[in-house]
Amino acid sequence: MTGILRHRLFWPAAALLALVVVNSVARPQFLRITMRDGELFGAVVDILRNSAPLMLVALGMTIVIATRGIDLSVGAIMAVSGAVALTIIDGSGDPENLGTVLVAVLVAVLVALVLGVWNGFLVAVLGIQPIIATLVLMLAGRGVALLITGGFITTVNSAPFAYIASGYLTVLPFAFFISVAAIAVVALVERRTALGVLTEAVGVNPEASRLAGVRQRGIVWGAYIVSGTLAGVAGVIYASNIKAADANAAGLFIELYAILAVVLGGTSLNGGKFSIAGTVIGVLIIQTLDSTILFLGVPSAESPVFFAVVVVAVVVIQSPRVRSALRSLTASRHSRRRADVPDQQREKAEVAR
Repeated sequence: MTGILRHRLFWPAAALLALVVVNSVARPQFLRITMRDGELFGAVVDILRNSAPLMLVALGMTIVIATRGIDLSVGAIMAVSGAVALTIIDGSGDPENLGTVLVAVLVAVLVALVLGVWNGFLVAVLGIQPIIATLVLMLAGRGVALLITGGFITTVNSAPFAYIASGYLTVLPFAFFISVAAIAVVALVERRTALGVLTEAVGVNPEASRLAGVRQRGIVWGAYIVSGTLAGVAGVIYASNIKAADANAAGLFIELYAILAVVLGGTSLNGGKFSIAGTVIGVLIIQTLDSTILFLGVPSAESPVFFAVVVVAVVVIQSPRVRSALRSLTASRHSRRRADVPDQQREKAEVAR
């Protein structure tokens, strides 16, 4: 039991399970999944689909935080990515053409990759503090997106593009498969190769890793490239969902939610050890909580307060001091039980005599 409590994923998983139980009690249809026209529908399916953009951004943020960095520009990169994709589709002669949509998505993701390269250059090569380096693009990125769209909200009516966010592949949403593919690739690269160990080494002690021969600059640079690229894919999904490029609303505050998801998943902001599985659980916690807020009918102006109260409770439960107190309580109970065993044995011996 003590070993389970000490596992870094225990409390995030417990928090997610508690949210599921509360929702199931409050609305029995929460876990109900129905099949219509060969496609699955339900609250759980909606959570899986809607969590795709945040999942992608949080995965990239996990790698960046593991290197002792931070990326505040992911929301702006989403805005730029969506603006590029919608502008290309809107300017084409045939928005319904699949080839046009594929080119637009590819160019949008490449632009996001370039922006990730820029962030990595500022941090890894020029040595600028990550929070300052990414703050530059956070402020300028939305301006760039507005320049791309001409200051207007660009809308398109393209079925192939709308399929990215709202379409189904077999029985589940296509956006869900995108997030699963991203999780699988990141987990495979970071946990099945030496790259994950090197990333943690850079985060734990950059100077020691440099002296040990680790190419610190390349690892940090690569982390920001991954973050920017995943944010670009998330921007495409967001634009596909609303069928428009809104430079002001796309990815708004998503960097804060991504950081929160990473922290809820057990990854330390001090860098070093990170957990991909923990980040996945953290994203599901946030998305489930968002669904709960909508179901309870909390006004949009009050929802941040409700969200903050629940998040504070989860963070307090996960705090090292609370965990230490729970472990001490469990250990003391175990010690008392062991102390009671000899007394019980003596009583049985006396009865036998």
